Amino acid sequence: MDDEDLRTFVEVADAGGVSPAAVRLGVSKSIVSRRLVRLEGELGVQLLTRSTRGAALTEAGATFRDHAARVCAELDAARETLLPAGDLRGRLRVAAPLSFGLTHFAPVLAEMARRHPQLHIQTCYSDRFVDLIAEGYDCAIRVGYIQDSNLIARRIATIHAKLVASPAYVQAHGSPETPQELLAHQCLMQGTETWQFMDGDEVITVRPQGRFKADNGVALLAAATAGIGIALLPDWLTDKHVASGALVPVMTRHPPPAAGAYVVRPPGQHPARKIRVLTELLIEHCDLSMRSAGFAP
Repeated sequence: MDDEDLRTFVEVADAGGVSPAAVRLGVSKSIVSRRLVRLEGELGVQLLTRSTRGAALTEAGATFRDHAARVCAELDAARETLLPAGDLRGRLRVAAPLSFGLTHFAPVLAEMARRHPQLHIQTCYSDRFVDLIAEGYDCAIRVGYIQDSNLIARRIATIHAKLVASPAYVQAHGSPETPQELLAHQCLMQGTETWQFMDGDEVITVRPQGRFKADNGVALLAAATAGIGIALLPDWLTDKHVASGALVPVMTRHPPPAAGAYVVRPPGQHPARKIRVLTELLIEHCDLSMRSAGFAP
C-alpha cells in the first residue's frame, strides 16, 4: 500500500473534496482521483462517496481515516530518524499574516527552503483567520493576542503597539485621554474586535466603533494617515510615520498590553521536526533583526 495514497485519502477526507485536496497536495485532481481508486482497490472497500459538491466519508472511510493519519505520522517520524543530521524532507504548509509576513517572515521561510532542498514549503499569506485543521496547514504564524483554543502556541517575539492618529484628525476631533473617551471617536478596525489598554496593573477592555474597517494593517495605516480615525497598530508599522510627523501617538497614558508573534500548530504529542526547525529559525531571526522593527526577543 503506497503511503502517498494514504496521505491523499487523509487530505481528501479532511478537505471534503478532491479539488481542495489537490490544492493542498500541489498535484492535479486526476492524480488525486487515481490514488483514491488505487487505495480503494487495495482495500476492497469504498472509502468515499463522491458528488459534484465534494466527497464524504463512508462508514468504513471514517474508521480508516484515523488509522491512515496515524500511519502517515509514524512514517514521517521514522523517515526523520533516517535522514542525515539536520536534513528535512516532505511538505510544510504554513499560514502567515499578509501585513507582516511578506516583509518579516518570508525571508525566514526562503532561508529554510535553501537549507533543506528536499523540503517542499507552501505558504499562504492572508490576514484572515485560517482554520489549520480544516484547511490542512501544519502550522501558522500569528501576530497579536492568542485566544483560548486547542492549538499549541509558542511565542517567537514580543510586539509593542500604540494608538495613532493624524495631526489633522486630532485638530478636528481632539485626542482621547482615557479608554472611555476613545468610544466617542472614529476607530479604524479589522472587524468587531475589542481593544485592551493598561491602567496601572489593570487591563481595561473596550469595544471601539468606526466606519472604516479593513483586514490588513497597511490599509488601516493608510486610513490613519488620511485622517479618517484612530488606529491601534504595531510600532514596526507606525514608527517612521510618527518620526515624520504624519502620525501622532494618542492616549499614551494607557498603552495596550504587549502582544506577541507566535507559531501555532494543531494539538499533538510532539511537533514535527520541520515545525521545530521553523520555530527556532523565526526566534533567531526575531532576535537578530527585528529589534528595530518594534520587536523584543
